[in-house]
Amino acid sequence: MKLNVGLLGGGSWGTTVASLTAKNCATTLWARNEETVREINEEHTNTKYLPGAKLHKSLKASTSIEDTVKDADVIVMGVPSQHFREVLRAAKPFIRPWIPIVSLSKGLEMGTKMRMTQIIAEELPGHPAGVLTGPNLAKEIHSGQAAAAVIAMVDKTIAKNLQQVFSTGLFRVYTNTDVIGCELGGALKNIMAIATGMGDGANAGDNTRAALITRGLSELTRLGTAMGGRRRTFAGLAGMGDLVATCSSSKSRNHHVGFELGRGKSLEQIIEEMSEVAEGVKTAKVVMELSKDYNVDMPISREVYKVLYEGNTVYDAFKGLVKLESGSEQEPG
Repeated sequence: MKLNVGLLGGGSWGTTVASLTAKNCATTLWARNEETVREINEEHTNTKYLPGAKLHKSLKASTSIEDTVKDADVIVMGVPSQHFREVLRAAKPFIRPWIPIVSLSKGLEMGTKMRMTQIIAEELPGHPAGVLTGPNLAKEIHSGQAAAAVIAMVDKTIAKNLQQVFSTGLFRVYTNTDVIGCELGGALKNIMAIATGMGDGANAGDNTRAALITRGLSELTRLGTAMGGRRRTFAGLAGMGDLVATCSSSKSRNHHVGFELGRGKSLEQIIEEMSEVAEGVKTAKVVMELSKDYNVDMPISREVYKVLYEGNTVYDAFKGLVKLESGSEQEPG
């Protein structure tokens, strides 16, 4: 049975996923910007977010949330975490009962400290909620390079069905029932990407980057398991896979923020020059609160937070990390 997909959000990743699902299912993408919608419908491009990329010719776009979701059998939320609830509420009156809702967002809501699937459960109880995540840099996927992702749903049967919606050729999709772990892996690794970007911008070297990625994985696994995620998830695509891709690539928005901080730019200037949201900037605030709530020490996240919000320099951050006493690698910390 062919399903209808309604995707909310016209940024680089939302547009990429919509173009992928359009190969398998009738897909409509909602974007606020009328010019973006016109361009997708008439020219099959979205040059603001995916310059040079050609979208699937059957993908349709709309400025109407109602038209996008009213006939959808699957709703995909390609909206940044801080606007997620607002857009979901706008769509709520038009979504049919029991329709699965899949988040693409890799962030946590400020104030509530909620994951996106928790917001879905709160706003639309009864709807199966899941997440599509993993090492997925939009521009590479659009240029036809191989990639893998995870669709995480509590219900295995729904996950299996949705696997067919997102899988295409060189884009392989695996299933996982650990929604908490998959979601947290995607959100927490963005802070580590800012940290490695800071090191790269300051020419700290490959050894420093490797150490930050490895200790960063240990750090996000500690908090992720304390919050209910499964340890094994953090060693997979949603954890280590996403972490390595985001911490190593100049195409990563969060790495870019860190890199520019490492070169001496201010956060305000960096954000002003960006056309898309780097989720790790806001997530860093939430993670500091969660580390206190769960009594989990997160030294890398703490130093990133101090650079972002307390006026510390990148050099202060690295001095702070170097001063930490080294424990056993097998023990927490």
